[in-house]
Amino acid sequence: MLKSNAAQFVFLTGSFMIAAATSASAIECREDYQIVNGQPISTPYCRDGYLAKVAREYGFKASASAIRNNPSRKEEVCRFIGNDIRVQTACSEVLPTPRDSR
Repeated sequence: MLKSNAAQFVFLTGSFMIAAATSASAIECREDYQIVNGQPISTPYCRDGYLAKVAREYGFKASASAIRNNPSRKEEVCRFIGNDIRVQTACSEVLPTPRDSR
């Protein structure tokens, strides 16, 4: 009987920890902003996801993980759609900035 109760306790504790870790790792993005405690914060994770979404609207086959894990792919996408105001922040990380012409 004692072993059974101990096993149930260990199982329930492990299940609770897995459920807590799963819910804690879910990142909520709205466009290129991560929602943290109800407030939008610009994060590279969400910017890359939004860049992939906008790229798909232009006909690119781009996933968020491909954009996030391959800087060359991100640069390629940004060269074509970087003038779109929705992705200028994400693309500013990989595209050269124009120099001051004074």
